[in-house]
Amino acid sequence: MGFSPLTTTSGCSSYCNLGLGCKSSSLFVQLGFLSKGVSAKPAKLNATKVFWACSSSSSSTDPLLVKAARREKVSRPPAWMMRQAGRYMAVYRKLAEKHPSFRERSETTDLIVEISLQPWEAFRPDGVIIFSDILTPLPAFGVQFDIEGVKGPVIQSPIRSEEGLKSLHSLDLEKLQFVGDSLKILRKEVGEQAAVLGFVGAPWTIATYIVEGGTTRTYTAIKDMCHTAPHVLRALLSHLSKAIAEYIVYQVESGAHCIQIFDSWGGQLPPHMWDQWSKPYIDEIVSTIKRKCPQTPLVLYINGNGGLLERMKTIGVDVIGLDWTVDMADGRKRLGTDIGIQGNVDPATLFCPLPALTDEIKRVVKSAGTSGHILNLGHGVLVGTPEAAVAHFFDVARSFNFDKVEDHVSEADKVVA
Repeated sequence: MGFSPLTTTSGCSSYCNLGLGCKSSSLFVQLGFLSKGVSAKPAKLNATKVFWACSSSSSSTDPLLVKAARREKVSRPPAWMMRQAGRYMAVYRKLAEKHPSFRERSETTDLIVEISLQPWEAFRPDGVIIFSDILTPLPAFGVQFDIEGVKGPVIQSPIRSEEGLKSLHSLDLEKLQFVGDSLKILRKEVGEQAAVLGFVGAPWTIATYIVEGGTTRTYTAIKDMCHTAPHVLRALLSHLSKAIAEYIVYQVESGAHCIQIFDSWGGQLPPHMWDQWSKPYIDEIVSTIKRKCPQTPLVLYINGNGGLLERMKTIGVDVIGLDWTVDMADGRKRLGTDIGIQGNVDPATLFCPLPALTDEIKRVVKSAGTSGHILNLGHGVLVGTPEAAVAHFFDVARSFNFDKVEDHVSEADKVVA
């Protein structure tokens, strides 16, 4: 989901270029990123300056998305899009030409902030997700990787043996300071107008990259390990679950209102194998977060999750994300109304005429019901998606009014939890 510090001679000009304004510049000074009249090089952040306690209670000023995730009463469905910051936006492509390295864009605080705010400035979604990647934390616990052009992520030393496990170490949060710094700035910039979203990859999904050595279409190496080296795979998954839980807490303490867990490749497992090799490790993460950050909503998304919905519900997250291949009405019926649901407009619908897109959004919202629904796509925004269609998506979302009788009637309202 990917998703060089800008040089400047003043404490304002660099971040004015981000569209944050000189008022934002004073914020950067306050947070310790800039010295007045000096340079834009991020300074060592004093964590005591800006800190959001995990255990904070819910508030009437919480963003709409947070309220919906908690199944509180809302006037309309909050909306955001997976991959809402990225290559479909002309402003992003222009920035990427200047900074062609994906890791530079996703590991440099001012670039992360600029890119994360691009869709916020353009469309005003109800969720602003940090521009990052599920592989971003890997070097912080001993797994080095590169991004190679069309090939994508490449793990330098895949782990497939006990010897490989020796390279792992506990999570070094200092190596992820750019994530915490970026979330702090986003939280201050967005305030309570929208939810700041953090995210992580689930242990199984992260392990597929570490074992396979990068992306794969077959998952043969890691599935083979389930049978030939189960003790190694369990040790790897256990290490990942602890590191990921710690990373989530860090994101929440840095300002994330809500966290989405991507088990992107969990749908590549038969359900009985997902029960054994993915679910227990997500369970461990969720248990930790519910204990340490009880008010932080957790969303679980699995691509190809039609056969896993009931299993996903037992994990105890607040919201289940549906991909576009699951009918929303069927998904709501199977999950019930005692859990939040997210999705699930087909991303390809944004290439259709706008009236067709409007009809599809209305169908999804009606099927999901008026409680606990976060409007989203069923997958990430596709490259080439017209920006006008993205703008229309959010305009339609804002047009709903659940207080009106005609908007209040839905299929999900008939479902007995």
